[in-house]
Amino acid sequence: MVTSAPQLKRSPLSARRPSMSRKIAARMSTLALALAPAFGACGSGSAGHQRDSAFVAMQARGQRVMGVDQYASAHVFENLADGGRVMLDVDDSSDTASIAAIRQHMRDIAAAFRAGDFAKPFQVHAHVVPGTSVMVARRINIAYEATDCPRGAEVRIRTTDSVAVGAIHAFLAFQRTEHHAAGHEGVNLSPARRSSSAVR
Repeated sequence: MVTSAPQLKRSPLSARRPSMSRKIAARMSTLALALAPAFGACGSGSAGHQRDSAFVAMQARGQRVMGVDQYASAHVFENLADGGRVMLDVDDSSDTASIAAIRQHMRDIAAAFRAGDFAKPFQVHAHVVPGTSVMVARRINIAYEATDCPRGAEVRIRTTDSVAVGAIHAFLAFQRTEHHAAGHEGVNLSPARRSSSAVR
């Protein structure tokens, strides 16, 4: 007579509980699924790398056009009800050469924009900047005023022409995005700037 091997019985609790290796495998799968988008975005790299390369190239062009290190200065492009404001400050208040370069650049662009000349933004961004065609067409309705600030300068842009305001806002929004810059929400105005902003 042939005897069969004894059947091992599982307790009902152990049948429901996955083994430790199954738990680890399940957790690893969950972790892999959770991290896949992040690694996929980094791993593909080409789109992120192209954006980074484009930004670095724009920063280099900006330094040539503005005469100041773009990584040692900060832009702010602020929408206002009657137009907007472009501010450029150096990080180091003792960098008097960069402060002088910024002040000259801001005076130059205020005069150029007044004349309908948007060549400098084109040189920095390597293509036509949104809003500039309307700003050129309506230039007689737009005022540009350059003002020195403690660590740089600003250009205040004003108009009562609602179409021009829309174009100015498009111009500023593009600049904010391209320069990875702040709008008014990122501005920490000094007391002197706050008081000068109030009267403008």
